Amino acid sequence: MSEVKISAESRTEFGKGAARRIRRDSKVPGVLYGHGSDPLHLTLPGHELLLALRTPNVLISLDIDGKANELAIPKSVQRDPIKGFLEHVDLLLVKRGEKVTVEIPVHTEGELAAGGNLLEHVLNALPVEAEATHIPESVTVSVEGLEAGAAILAKDIALPNGTTLAVDGDAVVLQVLAAQAEEAAEGGEAAGEEAVAEA
Repeated sequence: MSEVKISAESRTEFGKGAARRIRRDSKVPGVLYGHGSDPLHLTLPGHELLLALRTPNVLISLDIDGKANELAIPKSVQRDPIKGFLEHVDLLLVKRGEKVTVEIPVHTEGELAAGGNLLEHVLNALPVEAEATHIPESVTVSVEGLEAGAAILAKDIALPNGTTLAVDGDAVVLQVLAAQAEEAAEGGEAAGEEAVAEA
């Protein structure tokens, strides 16, 4: 997986007013925590962070105040519900060689068997354990030719070397639902509607 370098500044101002000032400067307040260390409050560049977060579980190399270099992965991202801009980010401190538990997106390829059946994503993301610097971006599963009633379990999904499941292998990830028979709900206009009596 790719490693993205981002410069960050430690911050000592907290509260809503301070956060608003940071966002006005096109920056994002954040917190770095993990490994039993005290949480470190940071200010991060908004545009670079937004680009980095397009990659799920991106590995971020933080250059803090130009002196401390730390590796982190995003743990929680808050966005403005209307405009979508970043409001706050929690980053988890990781070390090279360390195993971490993350969720990776599940993508599908191929066509279901004919019949108008529906594919349900029971799990949109698959919990896995992987080395912090080798987290897979996603997994792709073939659904080619699957019929109604078919299911793909977590243990059926091929994972990259060094990546293991962090969920029960029998957990259903995808299943094929039978197409709902369209009920012929024909509004029963009463047969033989009686004509209005002649005056």
